[in-house]
Amino acid sequence: MSIVDEKARQLLDKACSADNGRAAKLLVNDGPLRQTVIALKQGTTLQEHNSPPAASIFLFSGEVKVAGKEETTIGAGQLVTLTHQRHSVSALEDSVFLLTTVTSVEGRESHSGQS
Repeated sequence: MSIVDEKARQLLDKACSADNGRAAKLLVNDGPLRQTVIALKQGTTLQEHNSPPAASIFLFSGEVKVAGKEETTIGAGQLVTLTHQRHSVSALEDSVFLLTTVTSVEGRESHSGQS
């Protein structure tokens, strides 16, 4: 078991005991780069929200549905990009993922709900 596995398990335990069914830990905050590990209890949804100029989700464990213009279900070991689309994330199983975002890109703004 790796350190990441243990930290993911701890975060998922925290999410499962939280009233809102989620927990997060910011790992990297370096200039425009952010990397956050997020754990969601099965049935928990992060409601639709704007995306930053560049973003991706890498799923460590579980299964989530990412819904935006299209709906995608991803499982452990899979990656999905979220750039410039409003989206929600729903845990179909207890899940832990790495959210990587770039908060500013020269000449590109965050998605603000435009078509």
